[in-house]
Amino acid sequence: MQTGLYIVGTPIGNLSDMSPRAIEVLKNVDLIAAEDTRVFGKLATHFDIKTPRVSCHEHNERDVIPDLIEKLQSGISIAAVSDAGMPGVSDPGFRLVRAAREAGIPVYVVPGPVAAISALVLSGFPTDRFTFCGFFDEKKLREDNKIRHTIIYYESPNRIMTTIAALNRIMPERQIAIVREITKIHEEAIIGYPADLLHIEPPRGEIVIVVAPAPEHRMSDTEISEIINDIAADVSTKSAAADLAKRAGISKKEAYKRMLNKGDEE
Repeated sequence: MQTGLYIVGTPIGNLSDMSPRAIEVLKNVDLIAAEDTRVFGKLATHFDIKTPRVSCHEHNERDVIPDLIEKLQSGISIAAVSDAGMPGVSDPGFRLVRAAREAGIPVYVVPGPVAAISALVLSGFPTDRFTFCGFFDEKKLREDNKIRHTIIYYESPNRIMTTIAALNRIMPERQIAIVREITKIHEEAIIGYPADLLHIEPPRGEIVIVVAPAPEHRMSDTEISEIINDIAADVSTKSAAADLAKRAGISKKEAYKRMLNKGDEE
């Protein structure tokens, strides 16, 4: 192994996503800096990785990093891993990389899965421009809504329904994808306007939220009324509402209410 710091991506669920290069590096470095040595221990056992390891997580990294840098300067090789995915992406890692760069130590990356990017692809929303905002923070939501392209958040299953309600208040016109359990048996993408997802069964597992770009133009009531009048009168209210939602860029729930109001007026 060349002397230096190796940033190693590990699976986010499916162990088959572990790359041969990642296994080789983890077996041959002198030391592994793991976010949680117990979590990494399961991975190490599965792939027969017996390299010595130390903890390096958000609560101790300021104390641990100087010692790791000193070891790297002495000529040993160290691999950094998080509990899952790529270190540094909403996980410990970037401070260690920064310290290594400042000390003139070579840094190498061994790519692996990233939940945010995987969810983005699964959502079907535009990928040409996107912003990853880390873990969802309702206090920043109005500011986030100024981002007009695709947005990605991480979220806890314990808060997901509260988060959907917040998105419905601030971003009702933007579709969202609730992507959960990526690469696992129960992988699922639940897609719709926030209002349509307010009463779903609360999703479980690891969750990523992808928010679609904001509509370029929010239709006026007059424009929406014109679409309503254009929809064939012989279709069911449910089908008409689905057609209206798609054409007007509004939630199915709002579209259904408007179709019912049309019926009452007639």
